[in-house]
Amino acid sequence: MGIEERSTLVFASGIGRIREEKPKAVRPQGDGVVRIMLKRLGGGKTASVVTGIPLEEDEMKDLARSLKQKCGVGGSVKDFCIEIQGDKRNILKAELEKKGYTVKLAGG
Repeated sequence: MGIEERSTLVFASGIGRIREEKPKAVRPQGDGVVRIMLKRLGGGKTASVVTGIPLEEDEMKDLARSLKQKCGVGGSVKDFCIEIQGDKRNILKAELEKKGYTVKLAGG
């Protein structure tokens, strides 16, 4: 195996910096039910994870922003899942049902 086979090209003098194209994430197909789970994090912390929302990435970020404001906590959007800090499942369920989604509390 030669050096060319093992390395990835980072810079070429004629072209400049070369960036690898990452494939765009594809939204998983769901069954139409939004699920809210409780995820245990390190240090005794918890996060409420909302999955199964049939929205594109930009719309999901807007929804996450409004949910974080309603709960008064932080959070993020990762892999088409909305993570909200703390156990806010009841607030999230009420807000998502107001928006017209079918919601289930999943997990233990």
